[in-house]
Formats: sequence, C-alpha cells, structure tokens
Amino acid sequence: MKRISFSPPRVDQEIIDEVVDALKSGWITTGPKTKALEKEIVKMTNSRACLCVNSATAGMELMLRWFGVQAGDEVIVPAFTYCSTANVVVHLGAKPVMVDINEDDLCINLDQVEEAINEKTKAIIGVDLAGLPAQMDQIMRLAEQKASLFNPNNPNQVQMGRMLVMTDAAHSLGARLNHQPAVLSSDAAVYSFHAVKNLTTAEGGAINLNLPDTFSVEDVYAYLNMLSLHGQSKDALAKFGKGSWEYDVLEAGYKCNMPDVLAAMGLVEIKRYEQDTLVKRQSLFERYMQGLAGTPGLTLPVMKTASRIGSYHLFLLRLATGDRSKRDRIIDLMNDRGVSLNVHYKPLPLLSIYKRMGYDIDAYPVSKDQFDRVISLPLFYDLELSGVDYICENLKEVLEVVGI
Repeated sequence: MKRISFSPPRVDQEIIDEVVDALKSGWITTGPKTKALEKEIVKMTNSRACLCVNSATAGMELMLRWFGVQAGDEVIVPAFTYCSTANVVVHLGAKPVMVDINEDDLCINLDQVEEAINEKTKAIIGVDLAGLPAQMDQIMRLAEQKASLFNPNNPNQVQMGRMLVMTDAAHSLGARLNHQPAVLSSDAAVYSFHAVKNLTTAEGGAINLNLPDTFSVEDVYAYLNMLSLHGQSKDALAKFGKGSWEYDVLEAGYKCNMPDVLAAMGLVEIKRYEQDTLVKRQSLFERYMQGLAGTPGLTLPVMKTASRIGSYHLFLLRLATGDRSKRDRIIDLMNDRGVSLNVHYKPLPLLSIYKRMGYDIDAYPVSKDQFDRVISLPLFYDLELSGVDYICENLKEVLEVVGI
C-alpha cells in the first residue's frame, strides 16, 4: 500500500544549500536575501513593489491598517474562505461583511458584493480559492462605480477615492487574469508561502503592490516595512554599519518581517517557479482530470477559463450531491488506504467565533451546500503520476463502497 501525504514541501539539495549559505553568512534575519526575493517576485508578477513578511495574514492586516480601516468600518469578504481573510478585519475592530460564493468556481459572488457595498465599506477582499483567480477586475469596476458611496476618513482614503480592492492570493502565485499576472487587477495581492503552498519559505508571505499611480509605491513600501518591524524608522539592514545604530519608533507597529534564512528557500523556488513548479503541478492536475473524467457522483474543479488560468494549487473536487457524512467517510476510507485528503474550507459562519458574532450559515446557502461536497486531493511537486493513478483508482472504489 502506498503512503501519500496531502502536501509535503519540496526540500531538495538546492534549497538546503541556499539555506546553509544564509546560515554561514552571519545574516539570518531580514537582510539581503529577503530583499532579493522581493525583487524576484516583482520581476515575475510585474507588480509595482513587493514586501516580504512572515505570513499572508500579516500582509493583509498591514495593508488594511495602512488604508486606515478601523472600528465602525466594514470590509466585504467571501463566507467560503480560510479564517485569516476575516480575522484580519476583526483585529482592526472593523466588521467583516460576508457574502456568498459562486456555485461553479467557488469564488466570491459579484452580485452580492455589489449589494453589500454601502457608506461604511472601506475594502473588498476577494479570494483566489484553490489558485483560480477571483474576478478582481470586475470587483475593481464595482468599487469605482460605487465610489460616490465611499466615505473617506484619512489622507490615504481621500487619495484613493474609493474602497481598497485587495486579493487574498494565498493560493495563486503565478495565476493569470485577462492574459496578465492576476496581481495587476487589484490594489494589492497578498501571497502565502506557508509550508503547503506552491512556493514555500516554511512560513511567510508577500504583499504585492499595484496601487494607482497617484500613490508613491516607494513611500507605501517604506511605511509597510516600518510597520512590519515594530514601527522602527530603520530595519536591521539599514542599521548595519558605522554610526548607524540610531533609530526611532514611529508607530506601535507589528513584528512580522521575513528573515533571510527563510527567504533563502524562496529565492531558489521563485527562480524555477514558472518553468518547473507550475509545469509539474499542471501535469498532476491534468492527470487527475483524465483519471476521474466521467466518474459518477463527482464534479471536477475549474482551473482554466477563457480569461483565467489558475496556479494549480489545489485539486478541489466536489461530490455531485451534498452529504457531509458520506464525504467524511470517503476521507476516512482513503486514509485507511494510505492517502491523506483534506477539506477546503469550513465556511466562516460555521466557526465558533463567527457564530458568536451572529453570523448564520443559512444566510450563505451556496457556501453551506458546497462545504458538504468538497474534498481536496493531494497535489505537490514530488507526487508522481503513478501516485495520482493510485489515488484515482482507490477513490473510485471508495465512492462505490460509500454509495456515491
């Protein structure tokens, strides 16, 4: 019997050598490797600037804080996402306004976004679930069309003149929307480099800035960098050298910088990402599509449309009919056969914190229904095509056992 984990990271000798180089350099916190990784991400995405941080969660919170989101404000988010998308809004004292998702691609529903925008709305966060880009270009148009409702309360908001449009792009490094990097369709896209992501730095993330030309991205980058280091006026790299120890603390900031010892992993991965990592993940995804095509009881995932190409982060299939007990039994029986499956995601209104805040899953019928159906299959760089075949064969047998 094969043993197939859900998503182990790719750690080969090239990554080990780069990490060892960082360790031997004497510079293991934020320094030259982190700054080099930022430049490589800008080059790959054509974004205006990039700041590496310790998580996508921290990156989204920094952006919302830069924009001045605070108590009394509202931020629109999909109900079907990981908790971090909404948690960052709560951290700032604002209210997450949840809307439902589309049944076909599981991305945020544009009609409901439009209905939710009001005078309190300060930001809209779309989620590129499983790596397929949300229609952020259309969300941007909605923000512009509804600009008359926008009620700015600080200089950044006045300068923007509309809601901030941000992508939770934790899954979608390398995705494309309208034949260009998807990041270019929103004011900011925030990536995750957690251990299970396509590109990992063990823990980490990055803020990609694509703000309107009226903003100086250099100034915004400098502010976010300051905010990620307790509000210090200098980071460690700037303080290195004769007479440069002097610093000030400008704000009560956060501590969420990315260290060089982790950025070293990302430097290796980013250079082989488009020509190697994405190619391999696409081949695995397509093998699943071939192996499961025509299987009764299954709806296969969407990863490519006329205007969108995803990053092949998750193979998120769905049962044709919603039955959580059968879904959970499938996961258990596949585990008995050596295959680890997962579920992405438990909708926010089903989580205790958001239940206590008054959110009701019945208000989000598509999210509720799809949660009962979704199963994520293993998809990682070192998975072999024979492993995909093994998973498909066993899944078909398990579906018959369960009665799907």
